[in-house]
Amino acid sequence: MSQLYPPLWEGLNTALRDIFAGGFLADRVIQRQLKFNRKWGSRDRRLFAEAVYDIVRWWRKLLFVVDVPWPSKDCWEGAPPEVMARVIEAWCGLHAVELGKGIRRQGLQIETLQNLWNDASIPRPVRQSIPDWLDAWAFEQLEDRWDPVLDALNKIAPVYLRANSLKISAEKLVSNLRSENIQAQTVKDDAIILNKRANVFLSKSFRAGHFEVQDLHSQQVANLLAPQPGERVVDACAGAGGKSLHLAALMKNKGHIISMDVAENKLQRLKERATRGGATCIEDRIIDSSNVITRLEESADRLLLDVPCSGLGVLRRNPDSKWRLSLKEVQRLKTLQADILSRYSRICKPGGIMVYATCSIMPEENERQVENFLSQNAMEWKLESQHTLWPESDGADGFFAARIKRL
Repeated sequence: MSQLYPPLWEGLNTALRDIFAGGFLADRVIQRQLKFNRKWGSRDRRLFAEAVYDIVRWWRKLLFVVDVPWPSKDCWEGAPPEVMARVIEAWCGLHAVELGKGIRRQGLQIETLQNLWNDASIPRPVRQSIPDWLDAWAFEQLEDRWDPVLDALNKIAPVYLRANSLKISAEKLVSNLRSENIQAQTVKDDAIILNKRANVFLSKSFRAGHFEVQDLHSQQVANLLAPQPGERVVDACAGAGGKSLHLAALMKNKGHIISMDVAENKLQRLKERATRGGATCIEDRIIDSSNVITRLEESADRLLLDVPCSGLGVLRRNPDSKWRLSLKEVQRLKTLQADILSRYSRICKPGGIMVYATCSIMPEENERQVENFLSQNAMEWKLESQHTLWPESDGADGFFAARIKRL
């Protein structure tokens, strides 16, 4: 049985307060705590990270089983110490984690907690630990499909890697990882999946630039764009560049990729990754004015628009995002998506290919955005294919991608 010692208990309290009261991203909070507590052993570090993510994922349901009304100030603002203590003890009891000496017990009855946790009659937003507005919004669009999607989004995400074909094959990468006691297997194309979670960033293969951590369905976006060696490609919402790196590999480093974003720090991360992976055909470019887009009009053979979105397709990797998201923010993102699609699409040459993509599974952000764009540009663009990649289908994340040709 795992045991939660006082230092981990204090770390959990601090991390959860930083997330819920401070508004910090869960992954950054975890990294900061692990860096601050270097003396923790590997088992404790793993337990800490698992507990943070799982408590954040099931926050509403955990509050329900310890009888804290929702919503109330006790749900947020870091939660009073006694509420946080009950939540953490409840999580430990439900996961057979023993509280170490020195931690004050709240006197919770584990059998009562388990009965409440397994009660299938409680309302879906509580049972699946999501905000009421999100449940209503998603069910309106997905109807009966929302239940299996939600089940999938509350499961722990598998770890997929993309073998960097500029340096190594997927089969050789699996062999090399095995020699480092990291068990994995090939899936399709350059994708592999870890059989057991491991810190792959410490591996020799990672330092050598032999792979990137990238979800299976995320990899399908660049495959749909299908860039050819020698072409000019623009990744107009590149972020930290995961898909740009994939495009470079598909193009065999021949041609020119312009990777753009409004966030300079993300492009700096792309440069570091490109250097490690040997992707020499990528040029990063900050979008600091509308002129950047105007100067690129009708210059790209292929255009990728991986637009900002609700991120609901990757909710299991970022469970804290559902507590920060709001219907108002969704509406803002939808307006932004339509604007990017309208303005940035001009970058594509006549006869060129554009892929519009999101890490969402909501039709309002996906099919309906494409429909609206095509209805306004029917004489200039033609839909070739579109795909919703569902999170419950093969354990990968939820994505959408539409391939559109400029006539």
